[in-house]
Amino acid sequence: MLGFLQICWYFTDSWEQFRISGIIDVMDGSSPDPAKLQQRERAWFASSVKSRLQCLGPSPGVPVANDDHVKDVHIDPSAGPVDAYCLLTLDPEKVDYVNLKSNQRLMFTRTQEGDESGDWMARKVSP
Repeated sequence: MLGFLQICWYFTDSWEQFRISGIIDVMDGSSPDPAKLQQRERAWFASSVKSRLQCLGPSPGVPVANDDHVKDVHIDPSAGPVDAYCLLTLDPEKVDYVNLKSNQRLMFTRTQEGDESGDWMARKVSP
């Protein structure tokens, strides 16, 4: 499933901000593409068992009556990805970099033709 996404990171020590926008691909177990399923599985096994356990708990934001559900959750470390696990990949098209200390801003834009990854062009803009 493809869509558009923008993520933002702000580093408080350096006063730098990165906004990255592009096409996101959400890969779950129903993907018909074997390469995407392999990529999803590799990412699953690259994560810690503790991280994998998060996919077995209740949905984020759901009220928790007690903490018993945490004690009862177990996972086989050698088992593949659970149904709730999705891998997100971002294919960036634009990066907006702002340095608030130096009052500088750079816009990086990828030029893409067809299936080629393209080149990156940078231009300095007003913050």
